[in-house]
Amino acid sequence: MTRLNIAVAQINCTVGDLSGNARRILDAATEAVRRGADVLLTPELALCGYPPEDLLLRPDFYRSCDRTLAELAKNAPLPLIVGHPIQMGEKRYNAASLLRGGVVEETYRKHRLPNYEVFDEERYFDSGGDPCVVDIGGVRCGLNICADVWESGAAEATRQAGAELLLTLNASPFHMNKQARRYQVLQERVAATGMPAIYANLVGGQDELVFDGASFALDGAGRLTHQLPAFCEALEIIEYHDGHLLPGHIESVASIEAEVYRALTLGVRDYLGKSGFSSAIIGLSGGVDSALTLCIAVDALGADKVRAVMMPSPYTAQMSLDDSRAMVKLLGVRYDEIPIAPAMNTFAEMLAAQFAGTKTDATEENLQARIRGMILMALSNKSGAIVLTTGNKSEMAVGYATLYGDMAGGFAVIKDVFKTFVYRLCHYRNSIALVIPENIITRPPSAELKPDQTDQDTLPAYEVLDAIIQGYMEEDRSPREIITMGYAADDVRRVVDMLKRNEYKRRQAPVGIRITKRGFGKDWRYPITSRYRDEY
Repeated sequence: MTRLNIAVAQINCTVGDLSGNARRILDAATEAVRRGADVLLTPELALCGYPPEDLLLRPDFYRSCDRTLAELAKNAPLPLIVGHPIQMGEKRYNAASLLRGGVVEETYRKHRLPNYEVFDEERYFDSGGDPCVVDIGGVRCGLNICADVWESGAAEATRQAGAELLLTLNASPFHMNKQARRYQVLQERVAATGMPAIYANLVGGQDELVFDGASFALDGAGRLTHQLPAFCEALEIIEYHDGHLLPGHIESVASIEAEVYRALTLGVRDYLGKSGFSSAIIGLSGGVDSALTLCIAVDALGADKVRAVMMPSPYTAQMSLDDSRAMVKLLGVRYDEIPIAPAMNTFAEMLAAQFAGTKTDATEENLQARIRGMILMALSNKSGAIVLTTGNKSEMAVGYATLYGDMAGGFAVIKDVFKTFVYRLCHYRNSIALVIPENIITRPPSAELKPDQTDQDTLPAYEVLDAIIQGYMEEDRSPREIITMGYAADDVRRVVDMLKRNEYKRRQAPVGIRITKRGFGKDWRYPITSRYRDEY
């Protein structure tokens, strides 16, 4: 009879915090021992956090990782399988090591190096070529790391080397519908090898990425035996008994709105916490974007750590003021109103001679946004709170935002959320507790920079706009293909032209949380200066 209790440590690591990450691993190991585990499995690069990016080009970074890994081995209360980087001569590897008996006993080097979407591992690492099988309590465990199981080859080689159980260390970032794809690829490896598999994933926010955890296990038939919760740290004991994984707890599946909301909340909490900010400021407008951003910030940080500032102009509707006042009372945050008319008048006087003989246009509208941006940044500088911007993906795509105005800030919370999905998230948040007044959700969206202005004065309906952006930007469809899907040629041409024309703005926007398969961040790298024209 062979029995092995594997503890899966779904932990929130911080890039570069080697000692802190080691403490987190040791804390999980102590709890694992208390719960009867025989070995602890950690996520990919758990020792240094993921992704370390160009820290991986520094030789001193590897030396620090080596020292911390050796110290971790000495203090480990049970065998640990730890993800870490390692440099061997002139080569660098994404690795996983078995720490046992006070030493680093065995090291596996990742075979498959992803170089797509947000991943850039070929820039940093060399590929390993050998399988790694370790005997733990009489069970031959094969090690793979993340992308190894997304293609055939590495898991099969592990099986051929004698493995009977596959342990995978992962740093797989969240995007919508990602978990179903993880199930699929790991089921393919299970089908190819006949081995049960355990998938330990990282959790936490790191710049634009959010890792959702959601670690799981599949038996030898590809059936789900364990499902850990998403968006929080967790420790689960998975029992392997005579070639089989015994059934365990399976966390229920949340709605897509709940998943995205939790991703955004975790992303805000960790970006601020890991970067040393303790509080946030948000410019409230009376619209859905700033309302949603405020809710996320409050849920992430607590009402006492969030400040809302309303900066009305002569064009601000009374409804916007009333709804904003009602909302901040429901959420319990500090609220200030700072009218910008005096600053608008001052700028008008200062620039009167320069603007003489010209018509009022977007220049004056942008000045309003920039006055608001200056106020928010002044409050940020004085208080030390970070400004959270409120622009959504639809606006970022077509440039419906003002540089140094509403784009001014330190973190873009809903940068990767389409406007149509913003409404879905508002309804979801109100289903928990009614905090967003109905007027904010139902009234026509407007920047309120001139009389009777609405977004659809210059943009197609958001259902149309978002579909065109998604087709072109996320799915790489040509304008011709999008037109054949039923969208008006004039709309497609206008949206695609705006998207390309505003790349310069996006390059100057703050980093924001990625929740789709392709966001305006690390996985969008288009030239600012380009004369390429799409075929129509």
